[in-house]
Amino acid sequence: MTTTTEATLYDVVAGAAWITLNRPENRNALSATLVNELHDHLVAANDDPAVRSIVITGTGPAFCAGADLKNPPGGASTSGSNRSLPEVLNAMLDSPKPVIAAINGAAFAGGLGLVGAADIVVTVEDVLFSFSEVRIGVIPAVISVVCVPKLGVHHAMKLFLTGERFTGRQAVEMGLAHRAVPAAKLREAVQEEIDMINLGGPNAVRECKALVRRVSKLSIEAGFAETAPWSARVFQTDEAAEGMAAFREKRRPAWAPGP
Repeated sequence: MTTTTEATLYDVVAGAAWITLNRPENRNALSATLVNELHDHLVAANDDPAVRSIVITGTGPAFCAGADLKNPPGGASTSGSNRSLPEVLNAMLDSPKPVIAAINGAAFAGGLGLVGAADIVVTVEDVLFSFSEVRIGVIPAVISVVCVPKLGVHHAMKLFLTGERFTGRQAVEMGLAHRAVPAAKLREAVQEEIDMINLGGPNAVRECKALVRRVSKLSIEAGFAETAPWSARVFQTDEAAEGMAAFREKRRPAWAPGP
């Protein structure tokens, strides 16, 4: 069932929660209302045991044009709450479920924060991206936290300093996206990612996301010290027992729903 709010759509399809930015008239700019609704949908998806993955996409010619300068995030919204963009990006990073960004159109400025915070990014190959902040005399400060680790200093420096535009194909080459496909194939490609996620155990998927986030912050010594008991704990779960039994018996695992 699709839930339509003022600025977004929310639909759960075959275990995936699709959150669609739905203000094409202003290129899905990040208004206070849109940011609050996006945060609420992320919470709802995380709380729904039927949801195994989350997809964020947009309607119209753009994925997200950045902040709505007339009604920026953190200001008053129609719901009365005032979530900030960092809170939304943290909700994506901290979600126990994989977050997939399906980039249907142009992604500029703050919209690239959603790209940087996603776990998997599938983009239309010829859409345009730009860290355009410098062109209006500001900087991509908040979104740098999630974009620089993907781009690296080499690419981030040039893109931040120039504000130049680059395509979905180039975003893959620079590490900001994983796949670039023709527009007509976007939903199919996203579904392929969802299907691959669903092959894994819900608990294992959740633990893997936490593992990558955690290990990237540790030294080698601390990493080994922390991951050895982590691995032992996961090996003792009922899900691991089912997965190994299914492997031995040459059948598909019967995964229990995640929490």
